[in-house]
Amino acid sequence: MQTHRRIRKKRLILLAILATSAGGCTATRAPTPPIVTAPLLSTSNPTDEITPAKSGRIAAAADEPVAPIRPVRYDDAAVFAAMNLTLVDEAENNVDAGDRDARQANQSPQLNPATHQPQSSELSSTQNETASSSGRPVEYFVGIALAGHPRIQAARHRVAAATNVIPQAKALPDPMFNNTFWPLHDQALQTAGGRIAHQMSLSQGVPWPEKRRAKAAIASREVQIAQAEVDRIEREVTESVRTAYYELWYATRAIQIVNETTDLVDDLTKVAEARYRSGGAQQDVLRAQLESDRLEDQRIQLTKQKQMAQADLAALLQQPVSMVPEAADDLGISDAPGQLDQLIASAEACSPELQGLAWEIQRDRERHRLACLQKYPDLQVGVNLSIVSDDDDVLSGVANGHDNLSFTVGTTLPIWRDKINAGIREAAHRTNSSTNRMEAERDSLYGRLRRLLAQADSLIEQRQLYEERIIPRTEKTLQLSVADYRGKRTDFYSLIETYRELLMFETQLARFDASLATTIAQINRTVGCPN
Repeated sequence: MQTHRRIRKKRLILLAILATSAGGCTATRAPTPPIVTAPLLSTSNPTDEITPAKSGRIAAAADEPVAPIRPVRYDDAAVFAAMNLTLVDEAENNVDAGDRDARQANQSPQLNPATHQPQSSELSSTQNETASSSGRPVEYFVGIALAGHPRIQAARHRVAAATNVIPQAKALPDPMFNNTFWPLHDQALQTAGGRIAHQMSLSQGVPWPEKRRAKAAIASREVQIAQAEVDRIEREVTESVRTAYYELWYATRAIQIVNETTDLVDDLTKVAEARYRSGGAQQDVLRAQLESDRLEDQRIQLTKQKQMAQADLAALLQQPVSMVPEAADDLGISDAPGQLDQLIASAEACSPELQGLAWEIQRDRERHRLACLQKYPDLQVGVNLSIVSDDDDVLSGVANGHDNLSFTVGTTLPIWRDKINAGIREAAHRTNSSTNRMEAERDSLYGRLRRLLAQADSLIEQRQLYEERIIPRTEKTLQLSVADYRGKRTDFYSLIETYRELLMFETQLARFDASLATTIAQINRTVGCPN
């Protein structure tokens, strides 16, 4: 018992030492504001004079404040506090069992540690059980993915990092302090006023005012480019979740079709056995049993496909091992996409790719303006102070020891025009490159929308054809084939072919539904407007 207490005292002393030495940067660090917003500079429409030859123009990306971002700050005190808690727990664990049992009996005799679990673990396990036991709509999984996907979080941190560049860009450079002194007394500089002990100077560089504004505008455009990247990643993650979900729904639906068809094959097997007992061919019985084995093989393949889709969806939800998602029975296909002109107009207003390129063009234009401003000089202002000594060792007989105060004003000389002109040409080429990239992205976006719209229209027509005509007629044909086979008016081969066609058509209809939903998700992702 005494040994444990000595150990505990030593650890408590260690805690005190750690607490006194854990200040570090935390003791002098200014408090971090809880929310940081981007002070964006208001400029003209980002797409003005970009694409005069195009009929469609991207909507103006207004200079609105960026969404609130919570920056990450590493606090040394918090780290040491966590360490202190760990050491305290270890010290308390060294208390003997008798004292621990007595303390627990006095505090909470009815507490059962086996049943008291952290709340976060209970919520996580409950969420997994809910997603595994019953099917969920696709919006449920999309919400989970958007709430905490690492790629989205990384993009938001890039926005926060770009936001903090703005005050750095528009700030003045650090001032310069200089002190010249003579350590050897008899070798110090002497004037008529006395010996110079120290020569101190303080100078500040003052760039041309428009240069600082241009740098701040460039940093502001970088924030808007980063925000457009966040929107693009969110649309991409949403499309990936929907695609994986629709594949899961198709595999689940196909397994249901196979299970329903198994009952039909069992009925056909019974019919073949009854006909065999009445003098029919044994080959029909064997063929029916073979069809049952083929269905089992198809079920195994579909189960593998379903498990792969579940793994893909769970990985997108940051739970690649524990979560077993299930799709709802209703696919929830939204309305058919609109006309091509409507989709193009929506894409011009919402596409993150086009918005990001528009801000890149604005950034490059600001860089071109900054390159042109290099023709103007920068100023340098300062103040000098010379401390003069008039002691007995001075050489001048009229030394009075008055300190000297002077001011300095300097300027840079932008005389190397070749360098400045090269920077202007570089900025102009970068602006033209961004403009051409935007033209190429617009053409590619129009082509994708046209192709996806044609694919969606084709799937809608095929789905309607199968649902209203092909499958009902095949079901009717199968009923007649079963009746003809019972009456010995057709062979078993024709009956099996009709059954196979029905299975194929029903599976194909499920594939049409999943493909149509995937195509609509791709259209929404290409357009970029939030759902």
